[in-house]
Amino acid sequence: MAPKALAQAPESGADGLRDERVAAVRRLSVSGRRWRAAQLGLCAAALAVALTAGAVVLGAVRDGGTANAAAAPVAVSPQLLASGDLDASITSLQAHLRAQPKDFGGWATLGLAYIEQARTKGDPSRYPQAQRALDRSLRLRPDNDPALAGRAALAAARHDFHGALTYADRALKQNPYSERALSSRIDALVELGRYDDASKAADVADQRRPGVPVFTRYAYVRELRGDVKTARRVLEQALSTATSRGDISYVASALGQLAWNQGEYKTALTYYARALAADDSYLPALEGRARAQAAQGDSAAAIRGMEQVVERFPLPQPLVELGELYEARGKKGDPQKARDQYALVDAWVALARANGVNADLDTALAAADHGDAKAALKAARAEWARRHTVHTADALAWALHVNGRDKEALPYARRATATGYHNASFLYHRGIIERAAGDAKDARASLKSALDLNPGFSPLGAREARTALGAAK
Repeated sequence: MAPKALAQAPESGADGLRDERVAAVRRLSVSGRRWRAAQLGLCAAALAVALTAGAVVLGAVRDGGTANAAAAPVAVSPQLLASGDLDASITSLQAHLRAQPKDFGGWATLGLAYIEQARTKGDPSRYPQAQRALDRSLRLRPDNDPALAGRAALAAARHDFHGALTYADRALKQNPYSERALSSRIDALVELGRYDDASKAADVADQRRPGVPVFTRYAYVRELRGDVKTARRVLEQALSTATSRGDISYVASALGQLAWNQGEYKTALTYYARALAADDSYLPALEGRARAQAAQGDSAAAIRGMEQVVERFPLPQPLVELGELYEARGKKGDPQKARDQYALVDAWVALARANGVNADLDTALAAADHGDAKAALKAARAEWARRHTVHTADALAWALHVNGRDKEALPYARRATATGYHNASFLYHRGIIERAAGDAKDARASLKSALDLNPGFSPLGAREARTALGAAK
């Protein structure tokens, strides 16, 4: 089954200005530990998570026919909230709520706007603000579906995917057609590793509220199961009918990421160019373009592009990507600049945890790569205890590997690649683990598959994969 129709996607809420809280991340004291970059193959998942919050949040008050209408007119229109001027929207909402403090719909919308602000500014300190706003909405009107859907989006943003599923289901009991709740339900099931259920949820969402948020999730579920052809067809159909800047940049970036995962760098750059023609500040497209440039060997352009991204939004994924680019630059690299980026990742993770965000998956991969094997394994086991996904299987496998437990790691590495998901980083990890476990034939096959699929999946990882493959011959 394929998605049936498309609705207008919200435009990006990024305003290109760094918040003072983001600046505070740069000032945080960090330890002297050396961080190595996490594998770039995780970018598909990172993009999906980023789009999750944005698509759900910016769909606020677009769910026509809801059972619970707002108690009073909201001062900010849905168009303004989706227009890109998110700070102005929040300021107007705050002013409105001072005058109309019993507007439960307004509090729900404010909570969603704070979640989007956290995403676009890389500032997890907005999450407690979002929770207070959403809780107030629910005190004013228990079980109102906009606030329940907001709590689902907040739980997902904090990586509490069991909570996200619970709140999404509660919201759908009140309003089965809530686009936000339908989208959050798919996200939660994907991030819990329940891929069959996620596929069914995507079909239900397409029947009830077909549109770009559902369309992109539908495609990602198919991609996770190795059905790249369907994923591309769905996204191309979405792009062909997109008219707003937000729609175009959103879907074109998803197509760019899909192409990059398959090692199709020219195609990826074409889609990123289309996304940036619609919105030249769209961060997923800027980041994706830099990644594709690096894969093509244009490291200077890639570094310039990633520096632009990090200067505006110092989030973990672009920080580690930039660090890896610095480390791989020239014959000797630029280790000090790389360490600076990895230290900022450490600072961001500390800030995220202080604001209720579970960062064990990021910690597991970063710790494994910079040599803190015990910390890596502890974090990976904690994440695996919460959810069984291809990404957590890969992280646990790699953490076990750096602890010298390759026989134990191998089943997890194989589980990470079992769905057919085309991810060169996973194949690289599997090949290295197979080699360490004494399975030279399978190691060669896995490493070759990684490089055949996406030879530029990581400046460091791809180089190590080529070295290991040469040694295995």
